[in-house]
Amino acid sequence: MNLFRNLLFWIVLALAGALLAQLLLQDPGYVLVRYGGNDYTTNVPKAFALVLAAAVVAWLLWKVLSLPFVALRRHRKKQARARLVDGLDALHQGQYSRAEKQLALAAEQRDVATVARVGAVQAALARGDDAGVQRQLDALSRDSASAHAVAAAEAALAQGRAADALAALDVPAASPLPPRGLALRAQALAALGRADEAYGLLGALRQQQALPAARLTELEAQWAAASLRQAADANVLADRWEALPKPLRNDPASVAAYAERAAAMRWEEAAARSIEQALDSRWDESLAALYGRLPIGRLDSRRANAERWLQAHPGSPALLVTLAQLARAQGQSSQAESFLHRAVAQGAHSEAWEELGHVFAQAGDQANARLCYLNALRAARGEATQELPGRDLRQKIFDEAVVEERDEHGVPRLRG
Repeated sequence: MNLFRNLLFWIVLALAGALLAQLLLQDPGYVLVRYGGNDYTTNVPKAFALVLAAAVVAWLLWKVLSLPFVALRRHRKKQARARLVDGLDALHQGQYSRAEKQLALAAEQRDVATVARVGAVQAALARGDDAGVQRQLDALSRDSASAHAVAAAEAALAQGRAADALAALDVPAASPLPPRGLALRAQALAALGRADEAYGLLGALRQQQALPAARLTELEAQWAAASLRQAADANVLADRWEALPKPLRNDPASVAAYAERAAAMRWEEAAARSIEQALDSRWDESLAALYGRLPIGRLDSRRANAERWLQAHPGSPALLVTLAQLARAQGQSSQAESFLHRAVAQGAHSEAWEELGHVFAQAGDQANARLCYLNALRAARGEATQELPGRDLRQKIFDEAVVEERDEHGVPRLRG
């Protein structure tokens, strides 16, 4: 297409020249130039040729006179590019002082100033030079508003100043933000406790491919859970929960956030039901543990659900601890103790020992309670626990039962 356009241009130019030459040959015209009391006469073709020759001579003279300046400018550009390459290489290798120096020198050349200043900001930030970071950011603001906003936000977030990062990105001159700027804005909003706004940016982040798909999926779950925890009232909580896609309403982190926030608002039915539906859909040990810790009532129905789940998951340590918590809340200390010994045998750690300490303390057995609390601390540290005194041989054998079989769902079964 370019070749065709060029060819057409030269054909039209040739035709126009031929037409002009024909007109001049028919009537060459008359040109009179009067200057300084003298008259100079010629025809139009000769006058045109003289003007063209004068223009060529002037152009050649200009080229000759400007040649040193052009050479100097080219040398500076070449030197700036060499400094840019050397500075970026030093930045990559961790030679931050040399990188900042080279990049700052390269930034004196306009065509590489933005890239060089951004690299200089990163080098100063890596050295922990706050004054240097600010100096480079001030210089960068004169080159590119959007690049300055992104670099300033990155520096502020690295220093834990989420509010300053958001302020830098919200400058009108930086709009519209590039993909990196959008990602930083969402990160700043989440850090400021505005996870619902960060969650709302996910569509734009996906559209602009600002982050890898796997990372966006991870952030979606993280921000969804945070937005549920930050809900100001029950209506906002319900709206945000209903707006979540179905997979997130079965995600353990989102379900836990919703249940805990609903329980804090005394919305007991919704808190319990969210965990029950999630566990019926997909088993999760963390949700099973939370089901017993929720500060709500409904003890009988929760106990019935937990016992129903125990038939399908008899080796679940979290579920056994939950059953113990519910039994203790119902005043059935002996059953709670039995569930907790089974939980310890199945691999439960500090949470089971702590709950067992509560059971003994409630029964007035302070010696065993103290030992259980000590075991809870040891288990949390990964240290060996101490056996409880006074337990008969049958109980010890039960506590030390070894898992030998698993059912068709991979759930462990105890011997005996």
